[in-house]
Amino acid sequence: MDLDELLWAGADAQAQALRDGTVSAPDLLEAVLRRLDAVNSRLNLFRIVYTDEARAQAAAAQRRLEAGERTPLLGVPLAVKDDLDVTGDITGMGGRAQFAPAEEDAPAVARLRAAGAVLVGHTNTPDRCLWPFTETLTHGATRNPWNLDHTPGGSSGGSAAAVAAGVVGAATGSDGGGSVRIPAGFCGIFGLKTTRGLIDMGPEEHWHGLAGVGPLGRRVADAAAMLDVVAEEDHPGGLYRDSADADPGRLRIALSWWTPLGKPPVEAQRKQAVRETAERLRALGHEVVDADPPLGPRPSPQFLVRYLRGVADDVAQLPHPEWLEPRTRRIAAMGRRIPDRVLARARAAESDLDDRMRGFFADHDVILQPGWTGRQPRIGRYHGSGASATLAGVSIGIPYFPTWNVLGYPVAAVPAGRDSGGLPMGVQLVGPSFSEHRLLSLAGQLERAHPWAGERPPL
Repeated sequence: MDLDELLWAGADAQAQALRDGTVSAPDLLEAVLRRLDAVNSRLNLFRIVYTDEARAQAAAAQRRLEAGERTPLLGVPLAVKDDLDVTGDITGMGGRAQFAPAEEDAPAVARLRAAGAVLVGHTNTPDRCLWPFTETLTHGATRNPWNLDHTPGGSSGGSAAAVAAGVVGAATGSDGGGSVRIPAGFCGIFGLKTTRGLIDMGPEEHWHGLAGVGPLGRRVADAAAMLDVVAEEDHPGGLYRDSADADPGRLRIALSWWTPLGKPPVEAQRKQAVRETAERLRALGHEVVDADPPLGPRPSPQFLVRYLRGVADDVAQLPHPEWLEPRTRRIAAMGRRIPDRVLARARAAESDLDDRMRGFFADHDVILQPGWTGRQPRIGRYHGSGASATLAGVSIGIPYFPTWNVLGYPVAAVPAGRDSGGLPMGVQLVGPSFSEHRLLSLAGQLERAHPWAGERPPL
């Protein structure tokens, strides 16, 4: 396969080519760097690129390959969202550096490095990873490869756009309220919000248990291969990569239009994409019925309490909070007003929601829901907006995301076609805790029946 074509094949196919010896790790990296140089000035994907370090890593990976070593991502160039520590680099999280360069890798990064993945650089995020768009006063706007006037989503916008633009075959993301799923849907790639605790995020919870690391890839197999490397502990089911190719069997799928705030309006093309996905699942032999989780409105206040207080606690650790964007400081000020006892009640109430969902998942294997409810925002839509206006604006698009962060459940973001403006649309597949194998199998089956990765943005 031509090197430039291999860039579009995804991380798993690149790993196979490296194992087969049809390409070398240094040559693959140079193709990635050329592609990045060609598109980054228009897309603004990376805060920093580790050119020299990546070349050294690629050379080391090639030596391991030639010695007969094999790992799921050995020699594969990957991007890291700028919320995970990479040794020797600052972790910017969308703003000015608050701390010195990291002295050690974050756990997930350490696992990638040990597996021989080649770390290309840190991708852009919104300030402190707060928003479903990737624009900051410090680093400017990251743009969607499918339409440069639109956002790639957030907060994992740089990672998703780098995959969609054919720069890297997979990248790390994180999700505290949709931050893997929204960019995956906006960019037409696959993303997986993982079960809370499946991937080690270090000694402290992020946003009081809402946030976790998740992979982004062109194909289901790319995310699965990354998960085999970064997951803290595998659960019964074998390799995640194998699950991406496995037949999921006949599943009971609940099509749900429910959110804690009722049934919000969903833009017509996006609603139709959900319905078409339901029909595709039926055609694959699954039982799809209308059914809503029995949770009521309670996930919404629980999410808000944990989100706002989580931002406040994050900001309280920073040496220079005055360097943050004004609306970030305002969100933190809101969170500081939440007493410990209110936070404790919100955390304790999660167990009742989980009990209710255990009963629901006794009758249903997977939930199918919409992703973002409307058209993708344009670049600059929230530029200069205050905290309340931004929260109110983005809340219209996100109602189907936060519940699953409250519960810590895994969710697959699956491409579902493009709208009349050529922008990608996506749907969500939700499962109970540690059902990643099932979700990967179902998403892989959908991908084989209705491939999406062959489509490329018109850059």
